[in-house]
Amino acid sequence: MDAVIENLPIFLEGFKNTLGLLVLSGIGALVLGVIVAALRISPIASFRAFATVYTELVRNTPLTLVLFFCAYILPYLQFSPGYFLLALIGLTVYTSPFVAEALRSGINGVPVGQAEAARSVGLTFGQSLSYVIMPQAVRMVIPPLINVFIALTKNTSVAGGFFVVELIATSRTIINVRGDQTIAILLAVAVFYLIITIPLGQLAARLEQKVAVFR
Repeated sequence: MDAVIENLPIFLEGFKNTLGLLVLSGIGALVLGVIVAALRISPIASFRAFATVYTELVRNTPLTLVLFFCAYILPYLQFSPGYFLLALIGLTVYTSPFVAEALRSGINGVPVGQAEAARSVGLTFGQSLSYVIMPQAVRMVIPPLINVFIALTKNTSVAGGFFVVELIATSRTIINVRGDQTIAILLAVAVFYLIITIPLGQLAARLEQKVAVFR
């Protein structure tokens, strides 16, 4: 364990970058996911078609390929804000359709009468979605959304293969120097991930209980 203690500042730097990837790409995916979910139920057919193609295409593309595109193709196209930001873009894009599908399932769970009542009092589609449908849908899908973010936490490890110094990349660097303590180093990485995922899992369970009581 001395290798872990000696390199604790390096581990903490990687942990900070992992948290940064999680929080920033999580916020981006939530915003983009809400937009895509709204387009999926839009009364305009072209919007629905675009959102459907986007969702199916991105969901069925491996994350490694998405990050490869961001890390190599975007810089080739003269867009190079840095590997950390490119990883954020890749993780945001990859996670957004999962967020959108979770939200869409919640929207489908809202009684049709709610939307009809909103239209009957003169609300537009956007107003009905913002003030009536989406608040109810979000409340129902908070636990699944947290599970999406738990998956995102683990997906940040893939960014380590594309020049982003997060936990996995940090562990590789330390193992190259202290290969005699590989198991201890990997266990330390696992603990750092558990520090994030266990509280998220507990939060999801508590919110699920509250939603069940509300229903």
